[in-house]
Amino acid sequence: MDSAVPDCLVTDWEALEAGLVLPDLNDRHVLAAAIRCQAGAIVTYNTRDFPESALRQFGITAQHPDEFIEHAFDLSPAAVCRAVRDQRASLKLPPKSVDELMDTYLKMGLATTVAALRDHLDLL
Repeated sequence: MDSAVPDCLVTDWEALEAGLVLPDLNDRHVLAAAIRCQAGAIVTYNTRDFPESALRQFGITAQHPDEFIEHAFDLSPAAVCRAVRDQRASLKLPPKSVDELMDTYLKMGLATTVAALRDHLDLL
C-alpha cells in the first residue's frame, strides 16, 4: 500500500493510544492514527465501535464505506467510476464482469454505491 498511496503510512500514533476510550480497546490504534494524521473520518463497517461520543472531541466521524463512497460520488462521479474501473481491471483471480462486481458490492453492504453506479455501468 505504501507504494500505491505514498502518504498513507501514519507514524508516531502509539503515545496517543493509551489515553483513548472506545468500546473495543483493540480499536484504539485506529483512532490514534486518525488523530495523528488529522483525519476527518474513520471508514469502517464497524461503526458501533467508534461512537460519536468518543470521536467528537477530535473532529472525527465514523462512516460506513457505503456512506463514504456516496459522499465521494457526490463530489466526483468520474473519479469514483475510474476507481471502480481500475479495481475491476485489477481483479485477475478470478476476473469479474461489471455485474459480478456489482453483486459483490451488494454482498458487502454497498447498496447505495451500486445504485449510484447503475447509471454509469458503461464507464466501469
